[in-house]
Amino acid sequence: MAVVEIDGLTACTKCPRLVDYLQNIKPAKGRTCDEYWNRPVSGFGDLNARICLVGLAPGAHGANRTGRPFTGDGAGDFMYPLLHEAGFASQAEAERIDDGLELNDLYIANAVKCVPPENKPRGDEFNNCRPYLAEELAALNKLKVIIALGRGSFDSCLKHFRSAGIINRLADYPFSHGARFEISPDLWLVACYHTSRYNVQTGRMTAPMFRQFLNEVKGLVAENG
Repeated sequence: MAVVEIDGLTACTKCPRLVDYLQNIKPAKGRTCDEYWNRPVSGFGDLNARICLVGLAPGAHGANRTGRPFTGDGAGDFMYPLLHEAGFASQAEAERIDDGLELNDLYIANAVKCVPPENKPRGDEFNNCRPYLAEELAALNKLKVIIALGRGSFDSCLKHFRSAGIINRLADYPFSHGARFEISPDLWLVACYHTSRYNVQTGRMTAPMFRQFLNEVKGLVAENG
């Protein structure tokens, strides 16, 4: 599993609320604390990827347990089979960090690296984590398209671009599913509804929708080299 090495990430304690939450999460399904990662979760994937998918934050009993984004939770159970079908993942299952899953032309990360209470990071927590995300994005030398999964991820990406002096007004980039914005001549930001269990159960996100979305992203990458 290839990862962008980020100094200080796994030992980060910048967000007291998240540190406290990590220390008090009760394991689910008969597991023990020793079976949980319970620290910041780095991204993973193809370091030569032209696409980076940025989620919100680790799930309490998914990535926070397994140590890999969207692994062992409902969002990943929905997403990885479709990524596999589209040619981005070597297998449809994502159950544990050593299950052999490899990504092709795709890197997956989160805007916030530690699990937040109720899956709702605060503004200061987004801000504290944004330099880590920026470091991951900068390390992907062939990056052409960033998929922002959900509004929180989308807004955090935009704030990164504003801090870097690439864009000016966030309001010029409204979120909607499938919206695409040319952030610079070599980089696009594409918005997507989150693949959360809630969105899937309510029909806000469906397999045909995500399948079509991935096909559109592949077309955008092909058009831009």
